[in-house]
Amino acid sequence: MKDFTRRDTLKMGVAATVAAGTAGLIGGRPARAQETLSFQPEDGAELRVLRWKRFVQGDEDLWTANTQKFTEATGVAVRIDNESWEDVRPKAAVAANVGSGPDIIIGWFDDPHQYPDKLVPLTDLANYLGNKYGGWYDAAQRYGMRGDEWIGLPLGAAGACMVHRTSWVQEAGFESFPTDYQGVLDCAKKLHANGHPLGMALGNAVGDGNSWVHTILWGFGGKMVDEDGNVTLASPETVQALEYVKELYETFIPGTLSWLDSHNNKAFLAGELGATNNGISIYYAAKNSEDAAIQAIAQDTNHANYPVGPVGHPTELHLLTQAMLFNHSPYPNAAKEYLRFMWEREQYEPWQQAAIGYISHPLDAYASNPIWTEDPKHTPYRDCLKNMLWNGYSGPLGYASAAAMADYIVVNMFAQACAGEASPKDAAANAAKRAERYYRV
Repeated sequence: MKDFTRRDTLKMGVAATVAAGTAGLIGGRPARAQETLSFQPEDGAELRVLRWKRFVQGDEDLWTANTQKFTEATGVAVRIDNESWEDVRPKAAVAANVGSGPDIIIGWFDDPHQYPDKLVPLTDLANYLGNKYGGWYDAAQRYGMRGDEWIGLPLGAAGACMVHRTSWVQEAGFESFPTDYQGVLDCAKKLHANGHPLGMALGNAVGDGNSWVHTILWGFGGKMVDEDGNVTLASPETVQALEYVKELYETFIPGTLSWLDSHNNKAFLAGELGATNNGISIYYAAKNSEDAAIQAIAQDTNHANYPVGPVGHPTELHLLTQAMLFNHSPYPNAAKEYLRFMWEREQYEPWQQAAIGYISHPLDAYASNPIWTEDPKHTPYRDCLKNMLWNGYSGPLGYASAAAMADYIVVNMFAQACAGEASPKDAAANAAKRAERYYRV
């Protein structure tokens, strides 16, 4: 098909009205609020959307309902395919390589940067949404943009907090879950001694595994690369992070070296864990269970933001998810209209509410969604994306950062040290060599 350009969009019926006033910042610059935007779907358009399987039923229910609203409004039929979290990335790569498959894939982190030439730019749509809804958070802009163009459209982040049993943490001698690394280690040892161990994924878990180990790596001052993209992983700070996690791992429930994203959910709801890192999905499942014992777990469950390490400020990583529109799509206008429709407040906020805040928003206006305050246990998830860093921190996002993340270099480094397969120093050196394959000039 021919390349799809902004001029084509205008010819095919984009309607926009610019209203007076300022509504947020895009790239640090004030922008005038663009109140309406629409894309005229192509004749006979139909769409195929691939996205990750839900961990929260309300997410899937409202996404499907909103999609049906879109079809009723436009006449564009939309097929939704749901894939396991670990399968989305390889399927997106295949679609990019062969030039066929879903029109839209909602994938992970900086995956669009692996194949930017296979994607339709979404700059007009992203600027419209940012202007209208208070501006994009910094991490969302970093993930969605390549140079001056938006190549992905951030949907949000499956934010992670420390999910814990309040009564067991208090029995261990802590009024609330600790906010610093030493306190977490002390609490973990007490919980383990009381038969309520921690458990956090050290397998290739795209969400739970990546989020907590990157957070701790950065919390000690370790980084995969510096600001210029030079590999710095084999550093004293990385070794300190590995030594800390190795000691923390000794308090874990057995089996976490092979855990994927669903394992800690199951273990926590089975009453086997005192604490884990996870999205709000555990609490959602427990609250909505018909089992009285599981409902009791919900009552005893609370959430705390990730603790702060020696660097003295939050260093969180959360599972950012964003939409990619592939240029093999014969219906790019219909696809952009679908994305616009799904990101608008009328659809986005009810979707967040149905999933009790499972996805932390990328646009500042959605911080006022009542879902974040109607239950205090929801609130810690509200600012996850606002506060997060980006994978490959503190270097640039691009092919190297995306490929290194897809290769689970940081997760595997921590797993190797915890398993005793290498000393912390050797594990860091091994990981640095793997990273250099992607970051070499």
